[in-house]
Amino acid sequence: MASAEQGYERAINPIDIVEQLAADKIPGIQKKFKGGDSFTWAGREVKVYACPGHTKGHIAYHIPSEYSLFAADTLFSLGCGRVFEGTRRVRLADVSPAGRLRLDAIARFLQDVSADDTADAALPDAEAWVVRKTVIEVPTFPRYLEALTLATWCSGTGSHWAERRISIQGARGGAVEAASTWVHLDAASGRPRRIPAGFHELYGEASGGRRVKARLDHADPEGGPTEERFAWPLRFTDFDVLGHVNNAASWQVVEEALASRRHLRAPLRAEVQHRTSIERGATVEVTHLDDAGALRVWVASDGVLAVTAVVAHLA
Repeated sequence: MASAEQGYERAINPIDIVEQLAADKIPGIQKKFKGGDSFTWAGREVKVYACPGHTKGHIAYHIPSEYSLFAADTLFSLGCGRVFEGTRRVRLADVSPAGRLRLDAIARFLQDVSADDTADAALPDAEAWVVRKTVIEVPTFPRYLEALTLATWCSGTGSHWAERRISIQGARGGAVEAASTWVHLDAASGRPRRIPAGFHELYGEASGGRRVKARLDHADPEGGPTEERFAWPLRFTDFDVLGHVNNAASWQVVEEALASRRHLRAPLRAEVQHRTSIERGATVEVTHLDDAGALRVWVASDGVLAVTAVVAHLA
C-alpha cells in the first residue's frame, strides 16, 4: 500500500494500518470529523457527509461553492456491475415557486430512469413492478434549468423485491440520493411474485449479494389534538396505466404539507411508504403532524391508511 505524503510516496504496511485503526491512534491526525460536520477551508465552506461503505466511518468532503466533492475513495463507473446513466434538465413544471426541484418531480425522475434502465436491459416483466417505499435524501436541491446526471443500480434484493439506488448530481451543485424498494407482481393476480428469471444475471454483480427487507415501519396516527387534516381531491392526472394513483402523485401530498413548514428545507430526508393502492373514486383524507422537528403525513383512502410519509432534517 502506498500513500502520497509530503510530495513523495511512502510504503505503508497494511498490518500497521489495521493495528492503528484498532487502537484509534493514526499518527498525524489533528482533528476528527463525522457526517453532519462543517468547517471553513481556504475561505470556503466544507460540508462533511457520512458515506459508510468500504469502511464504517468513511466520509466525504463537499465544497458547494466549487461544485466539488472529495470522495477519498475509488469512484467506479460501470466497473462493479450494471450502472445505468441518464440526463435530465429541471423544467418549469418540476419546480416550486421559489425554483427548487420538488419532491414529486424527483420521484418522477426516479421512476423514469428506472424504467429506462429495465427497458435497456430487456428485463422480463419490466412493467410488473410497483414501488413499496422510497427514501430521498437532499443535501442541496437542484434548481430551475439545472442540468442533471442520474445514475441508477440495484443495491440489494429480497425474495419478491429489489432495492434500486439513484444518484442525481446537478451541474450547479444540486445533489439527491435515493433508494426505492420495488416489489415484483404477478400481472394476473396482482400479488407479489418471486424475482423473475434472469434478474440476477443482469443485476447480481451490482447488488453484491446484499439482502434487503420490504417491511414498512411508519407509525399509525394517534388521533391527537395537534393533528391537522385536509381533503385531497383525486384528479384524472393522478392515475397511471395500472389504474391507481401513481407513486409520484403521492409525493405531491407531501409537498402540500411542506408548503407551510419553511423550516423543513435542504438538507432533508424524506421517506414515503405505500401500504395499499388508491383507486379511482376513493375519498382521500390527509392527516399531518409536527413531531420533534419532523413532519409526519398519513393518507387514508376510504378510511384505510394507504400512504405514510416522514420528512426530517438530514443529520
